[in-house]
Amino acid sequence: MPQVKLLINGEFIASASPRFIPVTNPASGEVIANVPDALPEETERAVQAAKAAFKDWQRVPVTERARVMMRYQAILKREQKRIAEVLASETGKVFDDAMGDVWRGIEVVEQAMNAPSLMMGETVENVARGIDTASYIQPIGVCVGITPFNFPAMIPLWMFPLAVVCGNTFVLKPSEQDPQTPMLLAELFAEAGAPPGVLNVIHGGREPVDQLLNHPDVAAVSFVGSVPVGQHVYRTATDNLKRAQCFAGAKNHTVVMPDANKQHVINNLVGASVGAAGQRCMAISVAVFVGESQQWIDELAKNIADVKPGLWHDSEAGFGPLISAAAKHRVLELIASGKQQGANCVVDGSDFQVEGFEQGHWIGPTVFRDVTTDMRIYQEEIFGPVLCCISVDTLDEALALVNANPYGNGTSIFTASGAAARKYQSQVTVGQVGINVPIPVPLPFFSFTGWKNSFFGDLHAYGKQAVRFYTETKTVTSRWPEDDIPSGPNLTISLR
Repeated sequence: MPQVKLLINGEFIASASPRFIPVTNPASGEVIANVPDALPEETERAVQAAKAAFKDWQRVPVTERARVMMRYQAILKREQKRIAEVLASETGKVFDDAMGDVWRGIEVVEQAMNAPSLMMGETVENVARGIDTASYIQPIGVCVGITPFNFPAMIPLWMFPLAVVCGNTFVLKPSEQDPQTPMLLAELFAEAGAPPGVLNVIHGGREPVDQLLNHPDVAAVSFVGSVPVGQHVYRTATDNLKRAQCFAGAKNHTVVMPDANKQHVINNLVGASVGAAGQRCMAISVAVFVGESQQWIDELAKNIADVKPGLWHDSEAGFGPLISAAAKHRVLELIASGKQQGANCVVDGSDFQVEGFEQGHWIGPTVFRDVTTDMRIYQEEIFGPVLCCISVDTLDEALALVNANPYGNGTSIFTASGAAARKYQSQVTVGQVGINVPIPVPLPFFSFTGWKNSFFGDLHAYGKQAVRFYTETKTVTSRWPEDDIPSGPNLTISLR
């Protein structure tokens, strides 16, 4: 059985840990690899390798660091299919979703190639008589990334390329559920010319995470995952006076106005709700139908019911299995709670199976209507292929409902009215808003801007905010009195 290795100071090494966590194929339940729960001394070695590498890496010209990213981007494009195949085999994602996962990461690497302009400071000449002031953007040291299972290529690539191109070094702790994808990313990063120690990768559960959060040589922590863990990471990191950006849960709403294009709404909601088995923090899990658009729910449900889960290499499959038996159990429990609390389950995927892969973690597309905000299926993030439909009479009611929700990751509105769209985007208390776009994830020259309980911190991922998160500003004020200018050539010959 393959053992996933650690990356410490440029070497891929087998862990000496006696504790291993099985990595399973979600479609079959079979173990495909074992990942170590890293020993404390191994985590310490990774941090020290990053600390030592930082001394030289921070002095490497930013243009050279950007060239590493140029090479890395070219390698990732060359190897996109291979990465996607590894990703699909350990996450269960269908191949197109896996390719998209890799591509969205590549886009962030492309943004990292712009480091020379992103790292530019500011200057003012003559802030006072004979005095000039300039600001310089400088790296902060060893940075840590803790990443989830659902995007094992994209989310690591949200983090370490931008941190590293800014002159920092990095320790990555990916999800133990699908570690082979980030390890492949690390191998390709070394091929691109990253020096030893600039990127290190360790594995395991809570112990190495807590060790990193409490480590005095770690300057900043980036995290994506659940709300409880995100709160723990943020509190622990900031209690230790570290910078932290923690992306957590979501409950994303789409508001459907009666003047919207019905077919456009249905086509977009199908993929946005059950695509990737609903295992994405920007999935649309609540559709709010305003007025007469409520009449479209049955047609939407019929279209969602036609989507069939399947194996990653099945071109007919709409999405794959859930990541684990525990994830499936939790989603099934929430579906059962919706039925018990009075929601109308018009499409029920609870008993779905794929022939020959009955041990896989399958759940078929599921749609509830007549959902109310006091139900568990509304209050909790389901993280499965489940859509909750709510009916209201007016846009104001829809706005009030969305704004009362504790999460604020993403939302969208479908309408033909510019006035309705403008009112919604202005008044909704959610960080990322789509207008006739179901999943409004911004491209990497903007930033991923979740609000409320979807994000703990100040500066968000990728874009200019990430550069500010991974850097510090130094301001230099200088005076060079003109009286010190030599009046003639200096012909003195030093005898020393």
